[in-house]
Amino acid sequence: MNLLITGAWQQAENYMEEIRQCGHGIVFLPCEREEMPCAYEWIEGIVGNGIFLSHPIEKFINLKYIQLVSAGFDRVPMDYIRRHGIKIHNARGVYSAPMAEYAVAGVLSLYKNQRFFYENQKEHTWKKKRDLKELDGQRVCILGCGSVGIECAKRFQAFGCRVFGIDTRVVEHESFLSMYDLESIKEVLAQSDIVVITLPLTKKTKHIFDKKMFDSMKTGAVLVNIARGALIDTEALIEALKGHLGGAVLDVFEEEPLGENPLWDMDHVVITPHNSFVGSGNNARMSSVIMKNLEKC
Repeated sequence: MNLLITGAWQQAENYMEEIRQCGHGIVFLPCEREEMPCAYEWIEGIVGNGIFLSHPIEKFINLKYIQLVSAGFDRVPMDYIRRHGIKIHNARGVYSAPMAEYAVAGVLSLYKNQRFFYENQKEHTWKKKRDLKELDGQRVCILGCGSVGIECAKRFQAFGCRVFGIDTRVVEHESFLSMYDLESIKEVLAQSDIVVITLPLTKKTKHIFDKKMFDSMKTGAVLVNIARGALIDTEALIEALKGHLGGAVLDVFEEEPLGENPLWDMDHVVITPHNSFVGSGNNARMSSVIMKNLEKC
C-alpha cells in the first residue's frame, strides 16, 4: 500500500524502515498544511490527523485506508468515508489513561481547594481550610462509556466513589454499578455529585448540556469536560456556575483558544488548554496501535 504519513505521528521516523520492509511505499509530510509531496492519486493510505482540513478528501481518488492519531472522528468527513468504503481507525485507548487521571486530578483540586493553598504558599501564609470534601462515597456519572469513560470509572471507583454510566448503548461493565441510556440522563444527573463528559461530538450531542440539562443537575455538583467543547452551551454553563453548580473542570471549549470569558476568573473552575490527553506513555501506545493496524493490511 502506498502510504502518506504525516508529522502528526510523532514517532513516525522510528518506524519508516519497518513499514517499508512490510511492503508499503511511504511519503512523509511533516506538516499537514504543507503542499503534498506526491500526486494525490498515488496515495492509498494515510496516517495523520487533520489532513483533510487542508487537503480535500475528494482529491485522494485511490484512498482506501485511514489511521487517525486522534480519538475523535469529528475532523474527518465520515459520510464520505462510509460512502466510499474507506477503512478508518482512530487512536482508541491511546489517550484514555492520561485523560482519566486528569479528570480525577481536576475534581480533587476543587475538592481539596488547591487554589487556596497555592495562593497561601506564594504569600508564605500558614492557614488551614476546614471545609474540604472527600471523593469517598460520592456518586459519579460518566457520560460516554468508551475507553476513556471506562478508565475514568476505574479510577473514581478506586477512590471509593459509586460510579454510574450513561451511553447510547447500554452494556454491562464491572467498572459501573449501573448503566443507563441517554433517555435517563436527567434522572441520573439529579443524583450525581460529579459528572464526567467523554461523549463524542455528533449532531445529536452538540449542546447536549444546555440550560435545561444544567437545571437538572444536583446543587453543588462538579462538571468535568474532557471530550469536546461544543457538547456544552457555554453561556448556559456560565449561568449554572453562577448559580447552583459547585464547580467545573474544563479542558475543551467551543472556541479554542478560549478568549475573553468569565470562566477565566471563576475560583471554582479549572481551565486547561485542551491538554488532558498528554501523557508520558502516549507515543508508545500510539505507535503500537498504528503498527498493529498496518500489519492487518
